[in-house]
Amino acid sequence: MGDVSFSSSTVMRTFPGQFDSLVKISEFVTHAATVAGLGSTAVYAVEMAVDEACTNIIEHAYGGEGRGTIECMCQIDDGELTVTLRDHGCPFDPSSVPDPDIEARLEDREEGGLGLYLIRKLMDEVHFEFTSDAGNVLTIVKRRETTL
Repeated sequence: MGDVSFSSSTVMRTFPGQFDSLVKISEFVTHAATVAGLGSTAVYAVEMAVDEACTNIIEHAYGGEGRGTIECMCQIDDGELTVTLRDHGCPFDPSSVPDPDIEARLEDREEGGLGLYLIRKLMDEVHFEFTSDAGNVLTIVKRRETTL
């Protein structure tokens, strides 16, 4: 990450909305999570959640590759990492996505919803908002585990 400094508590980069950007986005948030002091399990959770969210942005918000950008901001604050992802694709309302029936057999499950469920399970906080000016904004937070 030679072109990005984490000396300040907040850094932001903009990536093309393409699947080959997922590796670069992952490297960006993984570095931030490591600097924030998150353990390996928490770093992996952040990687998985961000990868799922960015894949959904490309597939659903933009309807395919190369139709927009993904802004990724990482904020490190006293033992926690906040990642904010912004796109300017189709509006997304997470309340319109029902929770998946994870007890149902695979062939009986409704399509969709697992990614959102996964993000909510992996992260400590998940917030969505949409405005016509800001677009879709997903904010996720992962805290460093504390030991007593």
